[in-house]
Amino acid sequence: MKSIAIIPARMAATRFPGKPLAKINGIPMIGHIYQRTIMKKCFDEVYVATCDQEIYDYVESIGGKAVMTANTHERCTDRTAEALQKIEAASGIKYDIIGMVQGDEPTVVPDVFVKALDALQASSDLSIVNIMNMITSDEEFRSPNSVKVIIDKNSNAITYSREPIPSNKKFSGDYPKYRQTGLIFFKRDFLIEFNNMAPTMLEEVESVDMMRLIENGIKVRMILAEQKCLYVDIPEHVGIVEDYLKSEALFQTYRETFGV
Repeated sequence: MKSIAIIPARMAATRFPGKPLAKINGIPMIGHIYQRTIMKKCFDEVYVATCDQEIYDYVESIGGKAVMTANTHERCTDRTAEALQKIEAASGIKYDIIGMVQGDEPTVVPDVFVKALDALQASSDLSIVNIMNMITSDEEFRSPNSVKVIIDKNSNAITYSREPIPSNKKFSGDYPKYRQTGLIFFKRDFLIEFNNMAPTMLEEVESVDMMRLIENGIKVRMILAEQKCLYVDIPEHVGIVEDYLKSEALFQTYRETFGV
């Protein structure tokens, strides 16, 4: 199966304008994500999809591939689908699996790509895989910037919310708490189908596009990333990621590539 990673990124983020080019330990965030996505050659191709010339130019300056998309997209999945169709039309190649790697996950580890690709390749009944991470702090559990997910015994998503779920108001014990990451893998035709589906009520309420699938009774397989996946949603998150990367072995393998 041919696979492609598409990294949707735009400058006009509501909570952190200019986020993709924000420096993290001297490297723009989109540079971290692109480098970490290509480093193990998990995908046949890797592209950044953007509506901003600044991002496009930066990606090309580091030897990467980028594709311009419309500036009207409200969801990353819409931008990813447009980019896919442009890339396929230009190359004449049709891809079987699309890994959407959102442009605010600068500590992503390539091992999780392998898990997601293997899961989709192994099952003809599975159309989508979403990577999740363990929540380790009460602050993250309560933050509306962190999308929580509850799973069933087969690791399929039951629901997503920006609220703390499962609720601990009537339970004093400990239990696993999971955060959805922006790493979502689709079989090609299902990505197109997803973008043709009408938005749903809970998707709008939670501002979580995977709720569109939950409300339509479609399985979303969740896979746990063993490594910490830190995200950047607001400027204050930059310092947290910088501290983490200072001692992270993977960062040391590519920092010299960027001259830092």
